[in-house]
Amino acid sequence: MEQPTKQLINDLLEQRRTAQQRLIGHYGPGVFRLVLRIVGQQQDAEEVYQDVFVKVLQNIASYDDRLSTLGTWISRIAYRESISFLRRTRPAFVYIEEKNLQLESLDTEVDDAPRELTIQRLEQAITQLQPQEQALLTMFYYDNLSLRDIAFATDSIPSTVGSWLCRIRKKLYRIIKTMPL
Repeated sequence: MEQPTKQLINDLLEQRRTAQQRLIGHYGPGVFRLVLRIVGQQQDAEEVYQDVFVKVLQNIASYDDRLSTLGTWISRIAYRESISFLRRTRPAFVYIEEKNLQLESLDTEVDDAPRELTIQRLEQAITQLQPQEQALLTMFYYDNLSLRDIAFATDSIPSTVGSWLCRIRKKLYRIIKTMPL
């Protein structure tokens, strides 16, 4: 573990206010982005965000640097708190897998639209994904977490996370292909 991280953890264990401010200043933006992607609403995300850091501060003594980095450990807490929030506040969703779809090669361009339009379509398609799927994309593409770190955060294994991401990319492809131009 890096010396600054060790010092931060020691300061947190001693309940120093400056350490709490450093923790939130450093990890807060990424946590909020992840939580917002999962829960979807600003107000809900703010509530979950606070719960995440309360839980982090309450459980900092249980952090083990041999299992993950501090950031990954915090992401795990954020993921779990977000999913728990959704389970408490929203009805369960039903996922119906589409069968017998003929997918073209995913390596081909979605279409010849300008790059900006393609990005807008991708962002629109992402909003149609389930919260857990959005969370995985956020962790992998926005937060640059490894499959191993995402697996730790989601209580999974790296190969499963890789499979989930592959399915999500295919699902995005199908969504984009069905969008009007």
